[in-house]
Amino acid sequence: MEKETLFYFAPLEGISWYVYRNMQAKHFKAADYYVTPFIAPNQKREIRNKDKQDVLPENNKGMRIIPQLIGNRADEFIDTARQLKAMGYREVNLNLGCPSNTVVAKGKGSGFLAKTVELEHFLDEIFNGLSMDISVKTRLGRYHEEEFYEILDLFNRFPIKRLMIHPRIQKEFYNGKPHMEQFAYAYENSANPLCYNGDIFTAEDHKKLAKDYPQLDAFMLGRGMLSNPALLEEIYGEGRADKKRIRAFHDELLAAYEEILFGDITVLHKMKELWHYMVCIFDRGEKYGKQIRKAKNLTEYKGIIKGLFAECQIVEGAGYRV
Repeated sequence: MEKETLFYFAPLEGISWYVYRNMQAKHFKAADYYVTPFIAPNQKREIRNKDKQDVLPENNKGMRIIPQLIGNRADEFIDTARQLKAMGYREVNLNLGCPSNTVVAKGKGSGFLAKTVELEHFLDEIFNGLSMDISVKTRLGRYHEEEFYEILDLFNRFPIKRLMIHPRIQKEFYNGKPHMEQFAYAYENSANPLCYNGDIFTAEDHKKLAKDYPQLDAFMLGRGMLSNPALLEEIYGEGRADKKRIRAFHDELLAAYEEILFGDITVLHKMKELWHYMVCIFDRGEKYGKQIRKAKNLTEYKGIIKGLFAECQIVEGAGYRV
């Protein structure tokens, strides 16, 4: 790549916490930045211990971390961001993209996009109340992609460090194709630096985007990097992962979960979440994916994984698909 390009690792709740991030960065090419699963500010003005563990600098050594916050109360957002600043962080990310119905029902995440007057007041308060960089991860709107033109106009009024756009609306979740017409509009009209997020599953997916948007210098990888933790190496033309490396990554991650988490069932659940994505890079992966989903304990799970690595091969160019 001729121009300097930044790659962000997207936050995926339940999976991309600090234990996973450390293992991915240790065994494969690391992202330039890792955005954490969201922290929800609250009236108590306390960061939950689980969230605090995820952002502690000592748990994220050697990685550049951007804590993500979700909410619609500026005072709570500002207070939590200041606590993160005291921990050494100079940037926070505002989540305006989460499509979860429980989140949206509270007017948070992508649900906040439907309330542009309230959102403008919120942004005005947090940008004036914080001496920190603020980036924004957003969708196009809640109900229709046409909402985005007004939303982008709103974003253009604020000095957003980077605007990370997933070009779908809330009700689409991750279904259908991204609305590239609206992203192209942002590419031409955004007053703030952009980052593209959505459906980058293979090196070819990135290559096409880089060709279509030659001035775009930032991309966010999520499900694609979960399915193939070596995706960045493929994008940079540095080869691809083999079974030996994937197995070493898996085994060390599993051992870390067994040490940190309470109970085999909790560990098993974590590994099942990961294999929902990662199984797709193996031939006959669907067969083993079903077995993994049905596993009732870690002993059974480990036997299935042994068979998967013995019998399956990694498919070149494979990646997660909706």
